[in-house]
Amino acid sequence: MSAIEKLRMDEPVRLDPDRLVVLYAELGQFAAERLIAAAMEDLAVHLVAVQLAAKDQRVDLLDRASVEIARLSRQVGMMLLSRVALDLRDCVQNDDRIGQAAVLARLVRLAERSLTAVWDYQDMQV
Repeated sequence: MSAIEKLRMDEPVRLDPDRLVVLYAELGQFAAERLIAAAMEDLAVHLVAVQLAAKDQRVDLLDRASVEIARLSRQVGMMLLSRVALDLRDCVQNDDRIGQAAVLARLVRLAERSLTAVWDYQDMQV
């Protein structure tokens, strides 16, 4: 008798609301919202870039895109996403292809959920 279990990847998103509060306090509502929107657009672009770079085995582009994802996500309080992007970079730099594939899949899942969490938090602020 064999049973197949389906693993559900459901990791909670960690968002640093203090970082967003600081952005709003330092920049004001309008400028903070513009900065967050621009960062989220850039994150989406770099997320696509990292996936294409992995598919094409472009290690140089994968490395740069993961660093940018880490920087942008840290800027808007997505600390877990930033850490996972740096984990991806470590896998790339250590030529760990299996780890790279696993961390990339995690990065994509977290990015999608983190972007939604920031928008939801931003909606609560208004």
